[in-house]
Amino acid sequence: MSNRKVLVTGGAGYIGSHTAVELINAGYEVIIVDNLSNSDRSSLAGIAAITGVTPTFVEADCCDREAMERLFAEHDFQSVIHFAAFKAVGESVAEPLKYYQNNIGSLVNILDLMRRYERRNIVFSSSATVYGDADVLPVTERTPRKPATSPYGNTKQMAEDILRDSVAAVEHLNGIALRYFNPIGAHPSALIGELPRGVPNNLVPYITQTAAGVRECLSIFGDDYPTPDGSCLRDYIDIVDLARAHVVAIDRMVEGRNKEAFEIFNVGTGRPVSVFELVHGFEEANNLKLNYKVAPRRAGDVTAVWADTTLANEELGWRAERELTDTLRSAWAWECHVRNIKQ
Repeated sequence: MSNRKVLVTGGAGYIGSHTAVELINAGYEVIIVDNLSNSDRSSLAGIAAITGVTPTFVEADCCDREAMERLFAEHDFQSVIHFAAFKAVGESVAEPLKYYQNNIGSLVNILDLMRRYERRNIVFSSSATVYGDADVLPVTERTPRKPATSPYGNTKQMAEDILRDSVAAVEHLNGIALRYFNPIGAHPSALIGELPRGVPNNLVPYITQTAAGVRECLSIFGDDYPTPDGSCLRDYIDIVDLARAHVVAIDRMVEGRNKEAFEIFNVGTGRPVSVFELVHGFEEANNLKLNYKVAPRRAGDVTAVWADTTLANEELGWRAERELTDTLRSAWAWECHVRNIKQ
């Protein structure tokens, strides 16, 4: 079985496509499975244009047991990176069963097939939402998880527990959960990036769509938080830096350098940035003015959260490298590419 083959579930999506690029650049062979429910085939062409390699693509749903069984039987990958999940917090509150069926069901399928087919390594796409409204900042991997504020966040907590228990029970299985903070930006080539369906749930796509005239006005939810400028503080990480962390995590397990069968790492910059800082930084980086207004606080938003990245820096040998200005330029370059706007 090849230890240089990696199955990337949800690999046509935002984080998945950038990770596929970094895996290919690191010499891995990539197999992508995606049901295209929240992604687009165009990302596959982008991956090929950037790397010169067209990854194997299987259109299937990770909750479809028969389809996944065929995939495992036909391909001899040793490692899996599991991105495939629904991710809109608001939608998860309105449709919790949809989130539990998809996010938990897909992981259970993957883990059971990894057990049966003796596949060894899995990187799980987790989230800083597991920390909730933390009492002490920055958060470390030992920071207690707070009760989830949404079904989406709860699926991430439950998935971590399922992965930990599975790794403990299956002798050949290794797992790493990467807790992301706020991925933003696009590949420097502007050939792949974040392509939300409908109204964006994330801040930066809403910023770029407002700058492009797709959205009339950007709403900043709250300017009365107990922070230096009154807006929420977050840890915004460049998408390419985040993608590289997955490659390093796979390397660690393939090479047998993991110290435990199940490990958790924060993947962020370690630097808090306010919403106002991000908006003004985008304006300055791209010489643009945004139409924005302050709106009431949004339910479920925590005041502040950012990462202590010491463990990832020292154990994984990974750190965020891209400057925020470059990231915000890449986000606008991608929006211009999608909309055929001349910069």
